Amino acid sequence: MLFAPNINSYKRYQYGTFAPTALKWGRDNRTCALRLVGQGHSLRIENRVPGGDANPYLAVAGMVAAGLDGIENELVLEPAFEGNAYALDTARVPTSLQEARDLWANSEWVKKTFGADVQKHYTHMADTEIDAFGRAVTDWERFRNFERM
Repeated sequence: MLFAPNINSYKRYQYGTFAPTALKWGRDNRTCALRLVGQGHSLRIENRVPGGDANPYLAVAGMVAAGLDGIENELVLEPAFEGNAYALDTARVPTSLQEARDLWANSEWVKKTFGADVQKHYTHMADTEIDAFGRAVTDWERFRNFERM
């Protein structure tokens, strides 16, 4: 939700689009959510999940919170993934706002980290967006309906 706040945010998380779908990291691997690029003093990590529609402050807050959680809980970093992460059977980036909303709304980590009020606020924001989209009739639906009649 902090990285992809809108209905359309999720349309880019598709196989072969160079947008990440697998929750993996790799060296110069655009199929992974986290990409280690450069070398020496220019070595850096790139979080490829947030889109251009993400609020940069919220996205960075989510990254910092997750990083601190990993440090505090001494999480072990798995080896870098090599190859096509699209083809993996592994944890994935949510594919819809509904899926992300459900993960966010039911997360004890979100509640503990950001607080119940923030969790409730962004759950409501997603509910509002999902409801508005559900009531809209898109151009595709109009075209498809006339095509079949």
